[in-house]
Amino acid sequence: MIKLYSFVCMIIGLMVAASLCAREIPHDMRKDYTGLQSLEEQHRQLVEKSENERKMAMEEARQQREKIKNDRAALKKAIADLKKNIAGLNAENRKIRTDLRQTEERAQALRRELDETGTINREFSGFVRANAKDLKTLLLQSLQSGLVPGRHKFLEPVIHQQKFPSMEDVEKISACLFDEIAASGRVNVTKGMIIDRQGRDQEARLLILGNFTGIYHLVNGETGFLVYSDKSQRFFALSKLPSAEITHNIISYLNGESDGVYLDITKGAAIRQLAHELDMMAQIPKGGPIVWPILGILGVALVIIVERILFFTTRRTDPEKLMKTVNDFVIARDWDGCRKFLQSFKNSFTPQVLLTALDFRDRTREDMENALQEAILGKIPEIERFLSTLGMLAAIAPLLGLLGTVTGMINTFHVITCFGTKDPRMMAGGISEALVTTMLGLCVAIPIMMVHTLLSRRVETQISQMEEKSVAFVNMIFKNRVK
Repeated sequence: MIKLYSFVCMIIGLMVAASLCAREIPHDMRKDYTGLQSLEEQHRQLVEKSENERKMAMEEARQQREKIKNDRAALKKAIADLKKNIAGLNAENRKIRTDLRQTEERAQALRRELDETGTINREFSGFVRANAKDLKTLLLQSLQSGLVPGRHKFLEPVIHQQKFPSMEDVEKISACLFDEIAASGRVNVTKGMIIDRQGRDQEARLLILGNFTGIYHLVNGETGFLVYSDKSQRFFALSKLPSAEITHNIISYLNGESDGVYLDITKGAAIRQLAHELDMMAQIPKGGPIVWPILGILGVALVIIVERILFFTTRRTDPEKLMKTVNDFVIARDWDGCRKFLQSFKNSFTPQVLLTALDFRDRTREDMENALQEAILGKIPEIERFLSTLGMLAAIAPLLGLLGTVTGMINTFHVITCFGTKDPRMMAGGISEALVTTMLGLCVAIPIMMVHTLLSRRVETQISQMEEKSVAFVNMIFKNRVK
């Protein structure tokens, strides 16, 4: 079609050119006849060329039309095929949408089921993990772990969420728990390694009483209680050995000679308390400098008490028997025998007083009574010697304890002023000093006060006895004189 259009345009252009040339040709056309013929020949050639091109264009147009027809049919067929495919795809799409909707519904159901299952699994995992932690704590605190260290290590992956707990893990936890229950009620005698009181590894004969008490017996004969450390999972010998009675009981039980043995039901707390228990001698140095004057008072008081006890013990007599014998001598008027008899009691108070009155037997009652009263008054200072000193010591001892309490509290408040109250151990020294001095002062004062009271009663009894027997002696003499 394009070539035909070009050809027509060319013809029109030639015709326009010919008309222009005709206007310029002169009336003498014969001169240019030859030129005209050439133009006609050119025109003919152009016409033939144009015709040929037209035919070619027509043929090409026909071919194009055929091609277009063929292409149109192919396009129609393609469109039909596409429509058919689209219909199939739409049907398939509807089916896919239906499947997708069903799949989504199934997915939602599965998600709900998964959430429920996940919740159950999380509860199960948390329950197993919590029980694993409790079992680990139980195993670490168990005396049986001292015999088999590392029993809890299989629980670590479950506790630290390194794996989801399986039924095998649950079975292991259950089996370990039942084994621990069985071991907690079993008496086990075996050999094992311990850390002795000097910090050295020693092989010892061990007596493990369930999860309550551990006892060791070394080759050198040392026997004592064990302390279990859950951090190192090892046994340590208690720093303080038990008493001889407890040691004998343990050895008898180990040798099968006794059916009973000491058991610490607190799982070691009471045994540890034995190691930290301080006796009086261990507590005294914690009282500070005030304890030494208190101990000095105790020493002086003890000397006085011993001296007074010996004093009254060596001068003790049977007053009734004495007066019966003296009465016999008075009735017989055997004054020399009576004198010798009374002089035989060199250290006794009553015979010495009566011996003084014997020289006044021939005088008046008043003279004899005065002589006896003078003798009694002369013996009283000797009888009451150191008694007031003992009372003074009994009064001073608690005052010194109170002084130590005051100084200890002053030190405590000084520590609080400097360092605050964050660390109670820094205040323990002053508080210990305050309490120990008070305790020591009372411990010294109370016995001294009791002994002072007893000695005072003994002095009063002795003086009353001398006065009573003196009156009785005077009555004997004057009764016999009247006869």
